[in-house]
Amino acid sequence: MICNAEVPKACIRISSGSLAEGLDLPGSDMDIMFLINKVDVIRDLRNMRHPVQRKTLVMETDTDHPGFCRLRLIAVGDGANAILTYECFESTSKGLCLSVDKFISNVKKIAPQQRLSTHGPCLSNQQGTIDFAYCLRSKYLPYNTMPWASRYRQQWPPNSTINKIRNYGCLLVPIGPRDMSDCTVLWRVSFSVAEKQLVHSFNYTQLLCYGLLKLTLRLIINTNKEAEGLLCSYFLKTALFWVSEEVDIDTFQISKLFVCFSHCLDKLKLWVKKCYCPNYFIPEHNMFIGKINSDNNTILLNVLNGIRCDGIDGLTNQIFPYKNGSLRLQRKYSESSCFKLDFLFYRICSVTCKTDLSQCLKKLMIIESLIKSKYSTFIIDVCKYIHAKISQNAAQLLPSPSINTETYSIQKLYHRRLQDGTKADAVSGWLLYASFYYLTEQYNVTLRLTNYVLSRCSADMVVTRCVNYSEKVMNNYRKHVHPTMTLNDKMRIATVSKVQYTKQSSLIPTELQLEVEDHNMSVAPTVMSQCLNFLCYHHLGDISNRQQALRDLYLSVKDLYFMRSNTLSISIIILGVCFEISGDKDTAYQCYDVALQCNGGIFSSAEARKSKLLEV
Repeated sequence: MICNAEVPKACIRISSGSLAEGLDLPGSDMDIMFLINKVDVIRDLRNMRHPVQRKTLVMETDTDHPGFCRLRLIAVGDGANAILTYECFESTSKGLCLSVDKFISNVKKIAPQQRLSTHGPCLSNQQGTIDFAYCLRSKYLPYNTMPWASRYRQQWPPNSTINKIRNYGCLLVPIGPRDMSDCTVLWRVSFSVAEKQLVHSFNYTQLLCYGLLKLTLRLIINTNKEAEGLLCSYFLKTALFWVSEEVDIDTFQISKLFVCFSHCLDKLKLWVKKCYCPNYFIPEHNMFIGKINSDNNTILLNVLNGIRCDGIDGLTNQIFPYKNGSLRLQRKYSESSCFKLDFLFYRICSVTCKTDLSQCLKKLMIIESLIKSKYSTFIIDVCKYIHAKISQNAAQLLPSPSINTETYSIQKLYHRRLQDGTKADAVSGWLLYASFYYLTEQYNVTLRLTNYVLSRCSADMVVTRCVNYSEKVMNNYRKHVHPTMTLNDKMRIATVSKVQYTKQSSLIPTELQLEVEDHNMSVAPTVMSQCLNFLCYHHLGDISNRQQALRDLYLSVKDLYFMRSNTLSISIIILGVCFEISGDKDTAYQCYDVALQCNGGIFSSAEARKSKLLEV
């Protein structure tokens, strides 16, 4: 709700995958779909709105590939769209059709510094921890999906869920059939939103069965070298959907969990034997094409038969093996549920910087109303965290502070937003406060704040936005916090985050304005603190402390605990800037050169800084 509050908005954000469905299992990554806004995808020319105001496409189902369709351009409309440009279309015998390859290429051009790589219909970050899928939405289900809503079933899914799915329609994602690598104009019909609604309608035993199937895939099926990669979790989910629809819902009881699991396993075995996996919404779409065939299905059948024959004891021993005579559950954490929830949030907490102050203020108002209306303490605390991060963002969109900032109202606004921003974690808000005092030439105050931040950046703190957390980190966390504390208090005591400077931030030090000219900037708190220390001592004329701060900055850039691959490039640039200010231009040049070769996101300002040094 908060992410999508911005209007007008180029894309609407949709969470998908296991985490969005409610399962946090080992290996779960983040799946985020970006729905391109202001584009109409219709099923029939009779659905076309007049007068035409938006780019309009008609989806034409491919008879040879029932789960795919062409997106033919029938009206350009008035609105411009940076992602869906005219260059994304290619001429075919049926007219101008949206090209998968050209579309993905255009998306990559929007954020070249991220170095996104193609992964199926998605674009993955350098670490492979987040999959971004840019897609289109049709408010209409394809014609070949219509029988799904009315076909015979037992009690599941409930009519309310069926109606929600029919009213929402479907998504179109940029990938063609596996057996047609040269086809660039077929798009896959995706039911990600529908599937999330279906999983959310599961009872507890259905959800447990889903988790058990995913663990079986990861810990048994994929550990067999010959069978590895033949099945995917999507096939397992599809089997569970079909079984849930075909059996009495009373079958899904805790006492019958293994019976339900066995039904799903038998369904999979039948499909593998026939080399045919029917899509839940479009049964004519065989999802095994290009994946499972008569050459490899025997291998997989043997593995599935082995699981079935071993029974519940065999399954339990393989997924939850015994160690030293006791059952050892293979879980990522052993903390109580509240701590597990904390670490789930620390993994996925993210708030995107915006460049429009009015939108930030609007979001703050929405969050404040959510805080008043929600009853879950945890959700209220999540809202408070996002409020703090957006306050940090809003502070950077105010008029630039300076020693001559005499307007009391402006200073009051700064202090209000910056104080709110300190509630996000232990350090990031205070670093923005330090930047404010640096720009107003209050260098001694800045130094006190940066030294406070550095004192908090110890190895026993939790760094947010990590893919996984070690037992050591989690044990340290338990020592600092207590289950009765609120999430906000725990974050302010025990977590540290990167400090985020918005594009053209009013709080960026003057010496680093080039870095935020075209992009947002995220940097490790230790690096930014030592940089501010260096700059303060430089202006104070304290050469000895300035050189010590430069040495400390160099060590901070090498500190793997607080450094992330996507912040390495900017950290090396900052180090180069400080070397340049101190007069060591050769080392500065080397820093800028290395910054352009980092894995993860790279900053184009390094090239500009190299060129300026050569001009001199």
